[in-house]
Amino acid sequence: MADGLVLKGTMCAHTDMVTAIATPVDNSDMIVTSSRDKSIILWKLNKDVKSYGVAQRSLTGHSHFVEDVVLSSDGQFALSGSWDGELRLWDLATGASTRRFVGHTKDVLSVAFSTDNRQIVSASRDGAIKLWNTLGECKYTISDQGEAHKQWVSCVRFSPNTLVPTIVSASWDHTVKVWNLANCKLRNTLAGHSGYLNTVAVSPDGSLCASGGKDGGILLWDLAEGKKLYCLEAGSIIHSLCFSPNRYWLCAATENSIRIWDLESKSVVEDLKVDLKAEAEKSDVSAGTGNKTKVIYCTSLNWSADGNTLFSGYTDGVIRVWGIGRY
Repeated sequence: MADGLVLKGTMCAHTDMVTAIATPVDNSDMIVTSSRDKSIILWKLNKDVKSYGVAQRSLTGHSHFVEDVVLSSDGQFALSGSWDGELRLWDLATGASTRRFVGHTKDVLSVAFSTDNRQIVSASRDGAIKLWNTLGECKYTISDQGEAHKQWVSCVRFSPNTLVPTIVSASWDHTVKVWNLANCKLRNTLAGHSGYLNTVAVSPDGSLCASGGKDGGILLWDLAEGKKLYCLEAGSIIHSLCFSPNRYWLCAATENSIRIWDLESKSVVEDLKVDLKAEAEKSDVSAGTGNKTKVIYCTSLNWSADGNTLFSGYTDGVIRVWGIGRY
């Protein structure tokens, strides 16, 4: 008997592409999602077959697409980044935007909280990586220097390894860069991709990172050594990557499917495709999203903290929820 993933349900409220999904570290019954509909939605998970979760609150204020959202570790705040060039901190209890972070000159593409929630990092189409405190003050900007990315910075992450505080960034200049958080100096440039990068993910123990984008290959890197380990072929453009919190798995959202690898054997354990016909029969997703003719693919992914549920956001605005099952 092997572990596999089965579609558990769908969540519908966004009216455009789902750009990011944030799950709480305490595995509580809520998630937060962002979308090109300019909103962030706080969901209550009821795990009902027809509707896996209900939209509890819509957080609005950004004037353009919301490209990323993350949660503070206590689950009380959400942090978002938007094409309006700003970051916002949201109090989830009230739905109010409590801080605006102004400084980027172009679209903000990625945001992250440090492990202790005291630092915030953002990445933008202006080519800069900015480090902020939670008061909205920019403490450091990595840009226009010899070491900085030469193109849009598409994704930025803190490593969970607090012994060696590290920021990892991915860019349209085809590289991943590893930065020392203490002084914002470059530790390593990881080169090997032949096209722009959309995403980088750091493993739960901070030892590995995985990067992907246009060239359809996922490169796995040893973060401490700054060395390339191996490549996994996804076969089409990669939009999102995430490591399972409790299995040695890596998931990729590609334009063809969600593909999951077992990193020990480097074999594909799952290739998840959407069956719209079957879905329409068992859920509330009346195919009335108006996207019948468009190709629907996954743009954002995140696991629940216990590793039993995979939340996936799609171009049609639907969040599809996959659960670990035995078969």
